[in-house]
Amino acid sequence: MAQVIADRRDVDFVLHEQFQVADLSKHEKFAEFNKKVVDMIVTEARNLSIKEILPTQKVGDEEGCRFEDGKVTVPEPFHRAYDLFVEGEWLAMPEDPEWGGQGMPKTLALAASDYFNGANYAFMMYPGLTHGAAKLVDAFGTDIQKKMFLKNMYTGKWTGTMLLTEPEAGSDVGALTSTAKKNDDGTYSITGNKIFISSGEHDLVENIIHPVLARIEGAPEGTKGISLFLVPKYWVNEDGSMGDFNDVACTGIEEKMGIHGNSTCSLSLGSKGQCKGLLLGEENKGMRAMFLMMNEARLLVGMQGFACASASYLNAVNYARERVQGRSLLEMKNPDAPAVPIIQHPDVRRMLLTMKAYVEGMRSILYYMAYCEDRKETTDDADEQAYWQGLIELLTPVAKGYVTDRSFEMCSLGVQVYGGYGYIKEYPQEQLLRDCRITQIYEGTNGIQAMDLLGRKLGMNKGKPVMDLLGEMNKTIASAKEHGLEELAEKFQKAVNKLGEVGMHMGAAAMSPQVLTAFSYAHPFMEVTGDVVTAWMLLWRAAIAKAKMGKKKKDDVYYGGLIKSAEYYIHTMLPATTGKMIAILNGNAAVVEIEEDAFGGK
Repeated sequence: MAQVIADRRDVDFVLHEQFQVADLSKHEKFAEFNKKVVDMIVTEARNLSIKEILPTQKVGDEEGCRFEDGKVTVPEPFHRAYDLFVEGEWLAMPEDPEWGGQGMPKTLALAASDYFNGANYAFMMYPGLTHGAAKLVDAFGTDIQKKMFLKNMYTGKWTGTMLLTEPEAGSDVGALTSTAKKNDDGTYSITGNKIFISSGEHDLVENIIHPVLARIEGAPEGTKGISLFLVPKYWVNEDGSMGDFNDVACTGIEEKMGIHGNSTCSLSLGSKGQCKGLLLGEENKGMRAMFLMMNEARLLVGMQGFACASASYLNAVNYARERVQGRSLLEMKNPDAPAVPIIQHPDVRRMLLTMKAYVEGMRSILYYMAYCEDRKETTDDADEQAYWQGLIELLTPVAKGYVTDRSFEMCSLGVQVYGGYGYIKEYPQEQLLRDCRITQIYEGTNGIQAMDLLGRKLGMNKGKPVMDLLGEMNKTIASAKEHGLEELAEKFQKAVNKLGEVGMHMGAAAMSPQVLTAFSYAHPFMEVTGDVVTAWMLLWRAAIAKAKMGKKKKDDVYYGGLIKSAEYYIHTMLPATTGKMIAILNGNAAVVEIEEDAFGGK
């Protein structure tokens, strides 16, 4: 059975019918990206993904990365896939063509990434991190630094990473001990050790550029004293040529649960006193700069988790159509009744429809994030830019935290549909489950995403982004009612109103003496927020589908499926969300009141 990684019909629906991405071509910035060009790019991304990247998924998992004498080799098939990827100029799709990008809308770039990450996201981490690192140079680099690094990174000649984590400074980045000492020539001598560095060392390219967080000697403690540096594996001269090895040594790679094809490295900086870096941006402003990359990386992680869920769902659908097992419930008393495909069994259909609804909702959430970026880019009105930016910042914890939580659950259901075969390595489901798990942890654990939503985003700009989001949801409610989906719209309206009540309650509680209790409900709050946002996306889709039903017979099955996704989710899943919201409002303090010794474990 051939693997499937993304549903082209659904990708096209989100691009053209939900967000009408071709309309962005009316703006000068995206003038060349009309519908024909958009479709061509998605087709090319799909072809590359299926023909060249997907075959590397299983062998990348089985072969993994190898560490020997300080060198890391990636799975052999990755080399051809990487060469084809950079040859097609896919690494910097939305960036300035002057530096090697294609200048396309971010929504379109995300659709291509949907396929690429679904094919093998462990492989895609090499170019993905490179893009994020190059964005830092693009945003904060001097003109000289841009000339030295940017084109080589955006074109994939060199790769990039992100060096934050240390043995004693994981989520608490401010506790890092890496140091920087300014030299007479304006460079800095860097010393420190970093761990869990994805793509930190490999043999895909000749040079790796490391953005590194370190503290300049004498700088304040905590995050206020952190600066950002560009530290190449091999020194880069001002003319862009490569110099000597820069004392960035890989001391080992991790043996992991999943993403075996990506090298997760421990790196020693300056162990021989010969590691130099260039200050990127201002002194002591490193965390502010790094958040630019981290926010992009969090959306990438949301896509990674989602891509696993999407592939797992489509595999499960096709398997359920082909796997014959058991008689129909309607024929259980007939000993001569033939066995039927398991897709005919109600419980299997329940799992598949659950997966379908979440995958459709999550795809729309992620594409919406990119769409907000494009809307921000195509207006000169400062208030409108702030409007879209507020929605982006508010929804980033949902797009990373909520989406990856739900994606892992969907991958687990994908194993369940296969039954015992889902647990066997012969089939792809167990790898997708393993690969998906890390997405709930790295780039800020989902608990941290929840704390960010409650502690920073909820009260941002006096709550305006929250009100703007509720306003967008109300537009969809009106559209759904207009197209004959009154019952779904009214049920969703109640959930939206309840979420508004919960948001007010949580905002007040987080500023009260009950702050610890409030934050013990941060993750449940993120969960119910994500549930309601998912319902919003499904209702939005259903309203579009209802308006188009009967116009093209070939589309009616697909559109009918969108309506059933919304119907199932709003009738069956959303009531549980309401129950969770009631629990949050009740605010039981058991989590903070329980004695530590009562947890046991001794």
